[in-house]
Amino acid sequence: MLSIQDVLDYCDLDRGEIAAVAEHEHIPMTIAAELGETLLSTPEGVVQLHSMIVENMEHALQTGHYQHVQELGETYKHLQRTHPIPG
Repeated sequence: MLSIQDVLDYCDLDRGEIAAVAEHEHIPMTIAAELGETLLSTPEGVVQLHSMIVENMEHALQTGHYQHVQELGETYKHLQRTHPIPG
């Protein structure tokens, strides 16, 4: 059986990015990692990943979870550096 670390080592997303996909889609981390890898394979998927994190940030802001907004902001900065929106 694979551990979460095995999954993270395989994935081109970091833990925070995978957690954001899991949060957005309400799925376990291992499935979120697989979904994230699939989304990275197309420009539209990369845009969708960006949208997921932004939507998570909006929800956290609306519900008053300001620390989580900050954490997601750092995650989003990393995603922008490693997988920018295709231009």
